[in-house]
Amino acid sequence: MSGRPRAEERTGFQEGSSFGPAYDLQADFVMVYGINDSMPRRIAEWAAKGYRVHLMTGVSWGGYQDYLNGKVDGRSHWDEAQKYHDGETIIHGTSADIPYMVPTVSYSDFLVERIRPAVDAGVEAIHLEEPEFWVEGGYSEAFKREWQNYYNEPWIPPHASEDAQYRASKLKAYLYTRCLDRICTALKEYSLVRYQRPLHFFVPTHSLINYTQWRIVSPESRLLDLPSINGYIAQIWTGTSRTANVYEGTRAERTFETAFLEYGIMQELVRGTDRKMWFLHDPIEDDPKRTWADYRTNYIKTLTASLLHPDVARFEVSPWPRRVFEGQYPAEHGNGKEGIPSDYASTLLTVMHSLVNMEQEDVQVYGNPAVTGVLLADSAMFQRKVIGRETAGFMMKYDGTNEVELTDEAAVELLNLSDFYGLTLPLVKHGLPVRPVQLDNVRRFPGYLDGYRVLVLSYEFMKPEYPDLHNALAQWVREGGALIYIGDDSDPYHQVREWWNQGKRKYATPRAHLFESLGLDSAAACEGISRVGKGAVTFLRTHPKLLAQSRNAADIYRAKVREAMAALNDPSETGEAAATGKRERLHWEPLNYYRIRRGPYVVASVMTESVNDTPLILQGRYVDLLEKGLPVREQIIVSPGQQVLLYDLEYNERQGGKIVAASSRVEDYIESDRMITFTAKGPRPLQAIVRIRCESRPEAVTNGTDPLRYEYDAASQTLVIFYEHGEEGTNITIIK
Repeated sequence: MSGRPRAEERTGFQEGSSFGPAYDLQADFVMVYGINDSMPRRIAEWAAKGYRVHLMTGVSWGGYQDYLNGKVDGRSHWDEAQKYHDGETIIHGTSADIPYMVPTVSYSDFLVERIRPAVDAGVEAIHLEEPEFWVEGGYSEAFKREWQNYYNEPWIPPHASEDAQYRASKLKAYLYTRCLDRICTALKEYSLVRYQRPLHFFVPTHSLINYTQWRIVSPESRLLDLPSINGYIAQIWTGTSRTANVYEGTRAERTFETAFLEYGIMQELVRGTDRKMWFLHDPIEDDPKRTWADYRTNYIKTLTASLLHPDVARFEVSPWPRRVFEGQYPAEHGNGKEGIPSDYASTLLTVMHSLVNMEQEDVQVYGNPAVTGVLLADSAMFQRKVIGRETAGFMMKYDGTNEVELTDEAAVELLNLSDFYGLTLPLVKHGLPVRPVQLDNVRRFPGYLDGYRVLVLSYEFMKPEYPDLHNALAQWVREGGALIYIGDDSDPYHQVREWWNQGKRKYATPRAHLFESLGLDSAAACEGISRVGKGAVTFLRTHPKLLAQSRNAADIYRAKVREAMAALNDPSETGEAAATGKRERLHWEPLNYYRIRRGPYVVASVMTESVNDTPLILQGRYVDLLEKGLPVREQIIVSPGQQVLLYDLEYNERQGGKIVAASSRVEDYIESDRMITFTAKGPRPLQAIVRIRCESRPEAVTNGTDPLRYEYDAASQTLVIFYEHGEEGTNITIIK
């Protein structure tokens, strides 16, 4: 926790304001937000405080009135604003002059020129945030022109048919892919030619799951085809993950489980590549009507859900820290508003500074080891039916604490996204480590599926964009995988104009082509288990959304998954005893928790609505990183609905003086036989805390001049010190 260079860029945050001591988080980098006239000054201020400085700006919306009103090139560009079917402009927030944009070539070139001053100001990287095209859009004149250029046919209103809807959304994803490539390529060249300095580009984006559920189209995995993109920020937080879904017939918020799936699909954008991924956490959310207790509960759920994915160890620790550390929100008992409680502020900072240590070689997953993949494709975004401006807007409104009552059953079903959650939540809730797997990547990366032995697939809410995906899936099955196909061929989007029903060989559905690739002549042959090489295929002839509607349906589905696992465990069933028998047997024990160790850090979550209500009990000696005072506990009880983040003091213990946890950035750590000294930096004024290993009670603890309050725990041989951050940091001295 000391001496780590900021150049590693493990943690960062975004902020639109000038530097302020109250939100000086002391992360590695800051993303200065917005490209207005104050941008160069803000970049210089943050750089002067020691931060590596990036720029972040919206790519689909922003303060681009000069462009819209013709001041840039003498032509009005309001025809490039996204529009609803009724002709109304789709706006961002409440300002009528900030629309979501159709990313034309002209608009892309305008953004290049607007962003260029940030390159001149010396930023290390640029983040183009949220390339978003709403499903309800597709009616502006600019989009009609793009349609004609792309499809070589006259524009068709997206609401006219499933085919028109699918094709419109596919075009929307292409347009933002083109836009990002044009901007990044142009500015990378500019930086190298003008300054001989490499420039990196990242895309902060919601997950494919959330964009599909919220009815937004974005490039998602298409960005993997752009060499100009260097990585991503997974914009997952309480605001996305508390979106309600249905499990066993009950519609409710399931923040932990949803976040677990969202972070899972986002790591697929970097798996097998050298690109960077930061997982976002938000201690607040965009809804300002909730209490600090609500924010804290849901922040912890998303935090722990992200840490259960050990392949990612970079984090955006907060968007807009000024609204966290200076904001006022409703008091718990309804009497006005209040700022962040000091204890919670200290806890947040402790977590943020612990996150820099999450890249650990020693990772141990407890419980069920067999990861099961549920395939998900970008095309899920293309099958979101246009439902009209009033209904679409109504679906995402909140009354302050709960969703407003939804009376349109068809709209509710669209928002629920039960097609996907019906395939995932029945497994997640019973402790099976489920990962959404990007179907589109199967053709991008040879061996992409090698880490999986069981996959679940349905084409009732998404489609394969290329036929060679089926060749790769069939080969994976033949080599020993188990594929569970769920579907009844009822989806009207099977009839869209796509590769499976065009050309000389036509198929009624893409499933028919998949089964042919597997050597299965008919759907009837797949009732039960069908052997394919060393692997197996099982077919559940039902619509996946039905699996979310009752416990009985979920149990039937879980039984199918177990049946597929059993087939792989019995080598005699596949006729390949020698080869299959060498592989580890698949085992799925019903559990109500997930638990992982990342070096000394222990993360666990116990679920409600699961197999039982038994708490998870951990014995040992732990520092609770989420509790006031960083207490040392010898027993941790995690009840259903709760999560923990712990530091295990018995892991690799007794290495002399060592920082266990701190709500500060610790620098200049020096230890001798007689003393320990270090500098602690962070927001001010703020009560800060550090727990450090110390073999005996110290003679004194000071900030250089004055004594500091401290407590010594002889059993754990650790010392906790309380202090405040100074303007240039607090110099702490421990006399042994």
